[in-house]
Amino acid sequence: QCLAAGSDLRGVDELMYHRILVPLENTRTDRVILAHVSALARQCGASVVLVHVADGFAARNLQQLDLRESEEMRRDRQYLDDMCAQLTAEGLACEAVLACGNPADEIAAAAAREEADLIAMATHGHRGINDLLRGSVASELRHRTLIPVLMVREPQAKSAP
Repeated sequence: QCLAAGSDLRGVDELMYHRILVPLENTRTDRVILAHVSALARQCGASVVLVHVADGFAARNLQQLDLRESEEMRRDRQYLDDMCAQLTAEGLACEAVLACGNPADEIAAAAAREEADLIAMATHGHRGINDLLRGSVASELRHRTLIPVLMVREPQAKSAP
């Protein structure tokens, strides 16, 4: 948007995002949301917090059963660190958080804890029975937080003729 010369800009800063939480899955949809958030964060001067929620057996029961971090969790942490390093190399302020448990609950909790003013996530675009069977973290999340949730849909793969 353009503002007229001499416009009163008080309060415009309140409209901008300062801290964007980005849930990642270690799938191809991550590229979609990272490209979008990179541009948005650069435009707003926002910092980025990447979060991945490990939800395997070890992750969900880590504290209750006094388990060690699983190999899957170590790979998840490395992936987050790599993505964060990539954004940092692009000039963005970035942090990475690995959480464990139910994805929607943990994303909402991380957004509150990290004082995010936007949650930006990619969606797969499941519909109907597929959404019912596979579930939708995005759908669950929007019921668990008052922080705005930006959903960017992964483009559908083009089928060969």
